[in-house]
Amino acid sequence: MTTANDTTLTPAALQHLIKTGQAPRLLDVRTPGEFQTSHIPGACNVPLDTLREHRMELGRHLDENVVLVCRSGARATQAEEALADAGLPNLRVLDGGMMAWEASGAPANRGPQRWELERQVRLIAGSVVLVSGVVGFFVPGVHLIGTAIGAGLTFAALSNTCAMGMMLSKLPYNRGPRTDIHTVITSLRDRS
Repeated sequence: MTTANDTTLTPAALQHLIKTGQAPRLLDVRTPGEFQTSHIPGACNVPLDTLREHRMELGRHLDENVVLVCRSGARATQAEEALADAGLPNLRVLDGGMMAWEASGAPANRGPQRWELERQVRLIAGSVVLVSGVVGFFVPGVHLIGTAIGAGLTFAALSNTCAMGMMLSKLPYNRGPRTDIHTVITSLRDRS
């Protein structure tokens, strides 16, 4: 099986490793709410914020046979960089994330369905732009709120980060069960 490049692993290649008993450790760096909605069987949920905060501690319990998973690959790439800083430079990212995994027909554990963060961002941003545009007809200057949202979305695309998405991920709807780092580490030790 081939990978997309040296630091990514295609869904087909990961499925092959799992089927042949050579499955790497799977760290899913999405929010607990996203993880509850759908995840690869056997994956361990370590949200990106938790991973960044505890990367040195996590690094002591990981080897380089790890694949990082998120929705599309962006957060997993950020997790890869954080763990490289902790001394694990050769980790891989699931190419295309859970979107590609599910599109390939690979198995996933499913829970209660939620709106994805990207969809929530589109709803909030679109609503703010719409309301500020309409109110702008009556109140001069309000249209600038929509302009600010547009600037923020442009920056989000260029920097591959999203402040609105990060804020929305903190809402109770998106959080799901709290991630306890000690439970994660115990789980990683048990899978050694």
